[in-house]
Parts: sequence; C-alpha cells; structure tokens
Amino acid sequence: MTQPLNSAPVIIVREVRSVGVALLLTFLFGPLGMLYSTISGALIMIAVSVVLAVFTLGFSLFLTWPISIVWGAMAASAHNQRVLSGVR
Repeated sequence: MTQPLNSAPVIIVREVRSVGVALLLTFLFGPLGMLYSTISGALIMIAVSVVLAVFTLGFSLFLTWPISIVWGAMAASAHNQRVLSGVR
C-alpha cells in the first residue's frame, strides 16, 4: 500500500531515562524509586519486599533493596536502547 503524495511522515518522540537518576532514586527509595524506570518491575518488587519483610521482620530488605537498585538501572538502560534503536 502506498502513501498519498501529500501525507507527512509521523515522528514519535520518546525521551531517554537517565541511568544515574534511576540509580539515585532506587538507592534512596528502594522499590518505590523503580517507578522512574519500570512501573511493572516496581510493583513486583514492592509486593515482594512487603511480603518478605513481614516474614523476616524487615531483614529481607538487605536483599531486596540492592536487587531493586540493579533492576532499576538495567531497566533504564534497556529503555534507552529501545528508544535509540527505534523499537518500542
């Protein structure tokens, strides 16, 4: 199917996410800071952190907090690669 001669190409602009900001937010706020880089990942880690914290009297946060930091940074980096490659 061909485009009409008078149609303009559609350009979709998406912003990149700073990996540094993702690291800072997850370092300060843990799973809640992941909302900047990945909403679904943040919801998963919030739920896991709350459930495990109840059973371990909060000691599981020493495990889930660093996981959130790494996951948040990786999600921001993956988002940037998708944006720069033009793939959604």
